[in-house]
Amino acid sequence: QVPLVESGGGSVHSGGSLKLSCAASGEINYVYFMGWFRQAPGKERERVATLLSDGSTTYADSVKGRFTISRDNAKNTLYLQMNSLRPEDTAMYYCAADRTWLQLYQGEAKYWGQGTQVTVSS
Repeated sequence: QVPLVESGGGSVHSGGSLKLSCAASGEINYVYFMGWFRQAPGKERERVATLLSDGSTTYADSVKGRFTISRDNAKNTLYLQMNSLRPEDTAMYYCAADRTWLQLYQGEAKYWGQGTQVTVSS
């Protein structure tokens, strides 16, 4: 059983919206810190948003005010609502989970999904 499975990616025009989902399973539960990362071709992986257990969030400056991370513990699913999308948001988006906040924040999480592609055209 794959512990993290992303969905919801696709192709949209600039200004459009998408909502990504990440279904968690196995040992990953509410005690895990979770977040979204992305990687564009030829670029390093970038942290997009993270969610702490107390509900607080962190966002990359480039997505603040446009993206919203949330979690449904009953469904064990992480979400990323992306609005006002721009061509520079084009990337493969990954969700990640770890029991240690720092491991997740530094991009060294134990669990990673397979990724979902987001393409934004101008």
